[in-house]
Formats: sequence, structure tokens, C-alpha cells
Amino acid sequence: MTPGMSDFDLVVIGSGPAGQKAAVQAAKLRYRVAVVECRDRPGGVCMNTGTIPSKTLREAALYLTGFSQRSLYGQSYRVKDDLTIEDLLLRTQHVIDRETEVVRDQLTRNHVTILTGEGSFVDANTIKVSSEGSERVVSADHVVLATGTTPARPSTVEFDDKTIIDSDGILALERIPSTLCVVGAGVIGIEYAAIFASLGSKVTVVEQRDQLLDFCDRQIVEGLQYHLRDLNVTFRLRETVTAVERFEDQSVTRLESGKAILSDVVLYSAGRQGATATLALENAGLEADKRGRIEVDEHYRTAVPHIYAVGDVIGFPALAATSMEQGRLAACHAFGVETDPTAREIMPIGIYTVPEISFVGKTEEELTDAAVPYEVGISKYHELARGQILGETHGLLKLLVHSETRNLLGVHAFGSGATELVHIGQAVMALGGTVDYLVNSVFNYPTLAESYKVAALDATNKLRALSTVVGSRPAA
Repeated sequence: MTPGMSDFDLVVIGSGPAGQKAAVQAAKLRYRVAVVECRDRPGGVCMNTGTIPSKTLREAALYLTGFSQRSLYGQSYRVKDDLTIEDLLLRTQHVIDRETEVVRDQLTRNHVTILTGEGSFVDANTIKVSSEGSERVVSADHVVLATGTTPARPSTVEFDDKTIIDSDGILALERIPSTLCVVGAGVIGIEYAAIFASLGSKVTVVEQRDQLLDFCDRQIVEGLQYHLRDLNVTFRLRETVTAVERFEDQSVTRLESGKAILSDVVLYSAGRQGATATLALENAGLEADKRGRIEVDEHYRTAVPHIYAVGDVIGFPALAATSMEQGRLAACHAFGVETDPTAREIMPIGIYTVPEISFVGKTEEELTDAAVPYEVGISKYHELARGQILGETHGLLKLLVHSETRNLLGVHAFGSGATELVHIGQAVMALGGTVDYLVNSVFNYPTLAESYKVAALDATNKLRALSTVVGSRPAA
């Protein structure tokens, strides 16, 4: 299609974090942009059932239960007794409403056209938008697919959105369950397991793999697992679910090993499916894999060069933060704007368990497999003044430092504020900084950020001790 002859320079299908950023970036470059969204309000899964609701629910739970203050005021401390699901959802709905307006305002301020309806391909440059019996067809020079995912719902499981639910059904719960069985210990499953455990639910986590969050640092995950066990979470690892039986007010989850788990609610969180079934990809010369995901290159281009795919629909890491950047980078590439190719290699991962996990860079396991020499520096929250003020009895910051170049290779945090704290290390890594920068920096006192200096000193002291011995004359 000849540039300028189409209705839009860019059509984005999906208005979640990836779609928003792609649309706004292209609009900032003064291109004609439209966003197709099947919901009545923008924001996608992130805004309506995913990131924003779950993180707000977590914040409400921690605040109303007084969870983070119990080490100071005792285990019986509560901000509100007789906590109900309505108490939690009040804050959640408030944030959803406000954030939805922020997104809508951002799109309209940048003159992005919002087309409400379900988008599908007529051909590689033509999109049909269907809504309640009406149709509109628009053409585009470039297309970005940012349709996200939906929870996988095996046909063998009888979801009733009451006693057997997926992650989208959390907001429809009528009460806080006394017992909860979480099937699947991925990011979503383990986040909700932690949230409901903090609310006092007795939680059982069932996972086929022999470890949780296998892309995270082992020490950090072990710390999380220990803490969750202390909250009465039971882990059933290397277990396969054979059936979920629904009764009037409870469910029974049956495992291949013969075990049976009785619970008020079963949260089935064993994977997500790319939301591509209604896109008519074949009309554009594209196809999705069996999980509905679309393959892309390093620039987020699909097999059809002017069509891009970003966010959860392309798979791991499927986090809002990384999806936003993918959307921005795709729009930049589509319109010939240069970006830094190394920046995307240093993207942080944040997991909102209780407490949080966050990391950037390499894990110990990856460095060991690659035969990269490194030293570890650790700072524990309870040894920091700020940690004592906050009542933090757990939590740590872990730095991985190259033994020879002294460059920072990885930062791993576990504890309150971990998802904020990790960005200091991210900045140092992105600029090629060494551990000496952290040693020589002055951090506000008392802060959790001070943990960087403590961990950096720990690592450099180990490196100095080693160099002193290695540099001395060998014993006769």
C-alpha cells in the first residue's frame, strides 16, 4: 500500500500496556494512529483483570491486615477486624477507575483514535472492527498486535467462577476463602497464593515442576518459599492434577499421586493462552502456535514485515513493564527511529509476592553455566537501620560482581520495596558501572538503598581477601 493512502499510518489492536505505548510513541512522532479495543474502556487485561487489580488487591491486603507491622506490634495486630472481600475490592475498583481515565486521557491528548470493537484482518493492511452488529473497515501501513492473553481453561475442568476460578475470576469472589488451592506456581499463581496467605487463608500450591519460578535466583526463591511456609502455605511440587471435582460450596483437587485436596476455592492458574483466535491471522499471512503466541524477531516484527507483535502475546516475560517497552520499540522501528539495542538486555523482572522479588541481569546459575567468574555481595534488611524501622525481619539484596572486571552482572532483591530498589542496580549495569561505584557512593541514611553499599563492601572485601592470598608467594 502506498504510504499516506491508508486511513492510518499505524493501527494497534489491543490497548494494554504494550498497545498504549506503541500508539503513543507513534503519535508523538506525528503519525496517524488508531487503537482497536474490544472492551468499553481501554487498558486491556492489565487494567481490568490483571496487573492493576492484583497489585492493588495486594496493597489493600497488606494495609488492612497490618501485615507489615506485625513484627513490631505483634501477630494479632490488625488495621481492620473482620476483613471482607468488599473492603479489598473497594480500593481495587477505585484504582481501576482512576487509571482507566488516565489511559483514555493519554490516548486522546495524543490524538489517537479509539475504535471500540473486535479487530480482525481482512488482509495484511486492512482491519475489520466489529461491534454489536456494526462493522468498520480501516487500512493501515503498519499494524501492531498487542492483544495479550487469556487464562488457559482445560476442557476437563468445570469452571463455575465461584468455587473453581481462573485468575480473571478473583475480582468476582464473594468472600475471602478459608482454604484455597492454587494449581500452577507461575508468577500469577504464586502472587495470589501469597496475597491470600497474608489474608489468613490456608493455601495449598500444586505445581508440576520440582521448583518455583525457575528463572529466578535459587537463593531468593528459597527465601520466598520459607517465608510462605511460615504463612501456612503448603507446597505440592512434582504433582499433576488429574481432576477437580466441584461440590456445592467446596471443591476437591485430585492429584496423580493419589492425594486429594479439599478447599473452598480452586484457583486454576496453569498457563495462559494468546488472545489471537479471533484475529483471522491467516488473512494476513500469519499463524500462531498452539498456545496462541506469535513469533517475532529482535525488532518485534512478525513473518509479515509491516506487522509487529508485542506484550504477552509473544510470550516470556509477559510482564507489564517489559510489554510497555516492547510496544515503544516496535513503533520506533516501524517508523525508522533508532533505539539502543543493548537497553532491552537489562530489563528488570518484578514479582509481587509477599514479600516482593525483583531482579535484573544474570543469576548465579546462569553465570556458573557460562563459566563466568563472580563474587557475591549480600546485605540483609534486618541489619539496616531502615529495615529495623520498617519492622523487616527478612529481606535481602544480593549483588553478583565479575571477579576480574568488577562489573555488576546481576542484582537480586527480596523484601519490601524490592521492585523499586532493583532500579539502582539496573542503572549502574546499563552504564557499565563497577562495584566500586557503589562502594564510593553516599546513600541517604536510613534507607533500604543503603543496602547497595553494604552488599558492595561485602563483595569487594571478599575480592580483596582473595587477591591478597593469590598475590602472595605460594607456600613452600
